[in-house]
Amino acid sequence: MAQAVRISQYGDPDVLEVVDVPDPQPGPGRVRLRVRAAGVNPADTKLRRGLWSGGKPLAEPRGLGFDVAGVVDALGEGVDGLAIGDEVFGASAGPAYGELALADPAKVFRKPAGVPWEVAGGLGVAGRAAYRVLALLDVRAGETLLVHAAAGSVGILASQLAVARGARVIGTAGPGNQEFVRGLGVTPVVYGEGLRERVLAVAPDGVDAVLDGSGRGELGDSVALAGGPERVITIAANDAAEHGVTFSASDGDVDTSPALPEIARLIADGRLHFPVWRTYGLADVREAHRASEAGHLTGKIVLLP
Repeated sequence: MAQAVRISQYGDPDVLEVVDVPDPQPGPGRVRLRVRAAGVNPADTKLRRGLWSGGKPLAEPRGLGFDVAGVVDALGEGVDGLAIGDEVFGASAGPAYGELALADPAKVFRKPAGVPWEVAGGLGVAGRAAYRVLALLDVRAGETLLVHAAAGSVGILASQLAVARGARVIGTAGPGNQEFVRGLGVTPVVYGEGLRERVLAVAPDGVDAVLDGSGRGELGDSVALAGGPERVITIAANDAAEHGVTFSASDGDVDTSPALPEIARLIADGRLHFPVWRTYGLADVREAHRASEAGHLTGKIVLLP
């Protein structure tokens, strides 16, 4: 039996429980990982609250978690390219919050030795989202990209990837994160009332594209600064349609398979920084979710089973 996080009903973080469950067995084309780290994402808290349930109660207990890093400890039939003992990271095929998790070999990648477990465990969702949105926005060298929530996990990665590709990046963040954002090679501005004027003060001609990772009412200003909604994408704002802005929630037509290997190589080489805000054990998963929902983090929350 392995320990894992389960919910039996939707609700606040108190519904999260650590229980003993039968060891998952990898079927054909799957591997099992001994989990070393599992990232906590906003999608996890939304699932826990039942926001995507259509109002229906849970039929049976379920687990949570999409991001995983761990050591391969069992192989399903027909698996090639991975062996027991390999250190990998990426997306789980089922709940990641636990001591054991299943994965599709095509969706996990070898972890470079220079990437710590807690960093690798938090890269999956944020790394693919950052890569995907930059591709959709077609950000090019010499252009100016505005990133809302530049100190959040997606914003941190997208900002640095854009800078590495030759773009100028302006990033919104709270007063306490201005120097952190500047350290990413980004021009920081404080979010909130007067945002448009502050951006124009550092980019008088406006911006070429906008990535909104905040969802706190910046879309109107973003469209004005970009000269229209065509190159404004949000991953967080529920009012995207009202502004004619694209809401990007999944990979869609973008091939994100190069994203995580590229990001991990940059981290291992010291050319990209991905901070972990705080780590928690499985027993403290409720506190991890409360912290995630409180927001204003600098980096990622990660569970260490």
